[in-house]
Amino acid sequence: MQDLLQKLLRGVDPGTPGAFWRLLHNMLVLVPWWPLMWFTVACAIVGAVIGWWRGRMALGIALGLVVGPIAWMALWALSPGRYGPARRRLDRQQAQRKVA
Repeated sequence: MQDLLQKLLRGVDPGTPGAFWRLLHNMLVLVPWWPLMWFTVACAIVGAVIGWWRGRMALGIALGLVVGPIAWMALWALSPGRYGPARRRLDRQQAQRKVA
């Protein structure tokens, strides 16, 4: 913890007017941006696949970008859209029930 505080306060005098912005800059430098970017892209891709399956691809991509893995559960909870493999399977099941 002491090391993080030292990295954060490096080159910052807390009494100066621009100290907040320097602290913010030092905090943002410590964030591992590339893994976060790849995680976001992976969430969007998985959201797109689940959205395609459920017939809601655009919604899957948007939710995957915004809320990540939580979107995957939300997409499974939604009813199937008008298109997609999930809708075709549901339509086949309903047609078989009508025949029987």
